[in-house]
Amino acid sequence: MKIKRYEVRLFFRMLALFVSMAAVAWFIVSKNYVYLPLLAPVVLFLMYTIYQMLKKAQDEVQEFVESIHYRDFSRYFNVKQAPAELQTLRKGFNDINSTFKVISKEKETQYQYLQKILELVDTGIISYETGTGELNWMNDTFKKMMDIPYLKTIHSLEKRDAALYEAIIAIRPGQNKVVEVTRENSKIKILLAATMFQTENKKNKLIACQNINEALDETEALAWQKLLSVMTHEIMNSVAPISSLAGTLKNRLVTSPAIEGLGSGDRDDLELGLETIQRRSEGLLKFAETYRNLNKITTLHLDKIFVRDIFENLQTLMQPTLDQKNVELEVILKDPNVTASIDINLIEQVMINLVVNALEAVKEQEKPKIILSAAHENNKLLVKVADNGTGIPAELLDKIFIPFFSTKKSGSGIGLSLCKQIMLLHKGNIKLQSIAGEGTVFILSFPDL
Repeated sequence: MKIKRYEVRLFFRMLALFVSMAAVAWFIVSKNYVYLPLLAPVVLFLMYTIYQMLKKAQDEVQEFVESIHYRDFSRYFNVKQAPAELQTLRKGFNDINSTFKVISKEKETQYQYLQKILELVDTGIISYETGTGELNWMNDTFKKMMDIPYLKTIHSLEKRDAALYEAIIAIRPGQNKVVEVTRENSKIKILLAATMFQTENKKNKLIACQNINEALDETEALAWQKLLSVMTHEIMNSVAPISSLAGTLKNRLVTSPAIEGLGSGDRDDLELGLETIQRRSEGLLKFAETYRNLNKITTLHLDKIFVRDIFENLQTLMQPTLDQKNVELEVILKDPNVTASIDINLIEQVMINLVVNALEAVKEQEKPKIILSAAHENNKLLVKVADNGTGIPAELLDKIFIPFFSTKKSGSGIGLSLCKQIMLLHKGNIKLQSIAGEGTVFILSFPDL
């Protein structure tokens, strides 16, 4: 209704201006100049009022455009105090601002929601512009996974990790690639996946990085279990009859009348040969039985245990050996109330195995030392067994947890394989960091309670 009144007023003013201008033109044509001084002020007044009406509307539109330009959707145009012809215009501006405010709020909520989701996922995400290399965004998971707090451009990554940088640059959209990176003296495998998108005529590349070490470890452990199960079964089935037959032949050889016809040297050779066959067969059976222990652990008896209790029990058990070998054992536990949901018997077996290995590693050091520590990091409980021993050569790091492999001459290669299986059963993992000549750290990673 107000819009119609405004249009009516503008129409009549324009009509009045037209009539006045026509009268002025008629008087000029008829050379009747006496009335011109009377009509001139009327024309000027009508032109001024029309200009004022249009100028006010233009000023209102200009203010509204500025508020939109600076995204000031909180701006309120006072409707009640505005002239009648501008009240409808201001009300329209307020309605548009309110709509923009709702849309902006929804977008901000969606952005915050999406950002929180991307921060919570256990996948590193990084995005950059392909033309300039300028970084758009990277989540906290990527920062922690790659130990990179800040990057300005993707090219800055080359100085930190050349292999990862080259893999990210080379990977094509829709392609998957596994790259091996080194973090804290340990190698981890990262699965890269890429996609492309375009915004404002700029091409952007988004990379997802997933740590697949744990998945590969679990698959590898399962494969070894199956292999060991088949191998031990076949060995025991094949060797057991040989051992039994060797024992039977030996007994018959001693009691058989035919033995009298043999010389003493031949008889001794036969007995020695049968004893050797029996002894080696029994040794192979024990060997197979030992490795079959890897497959025996299938269930856990979980309890909430204080880590300090594990350390105290371990120190009490190992103290005589530590004193005998003059090895210092240091315990670092900043929070004495740290707990873990574990099978105490199995985890104590893991800890004993690691400490025994550490004792072997530090035996040639002048000041041998073993450090036990535990702390929460990245939503996980990390228990560490560190030593200042001889360390492990880099070329052997990938083989340490393989069954049958051992760096000791008298080692069976079963200890660390068993430790790894126990940790996988706890939904955790065991990692190794070692520098030859400096020392070794075994890290037990448990899911946080």
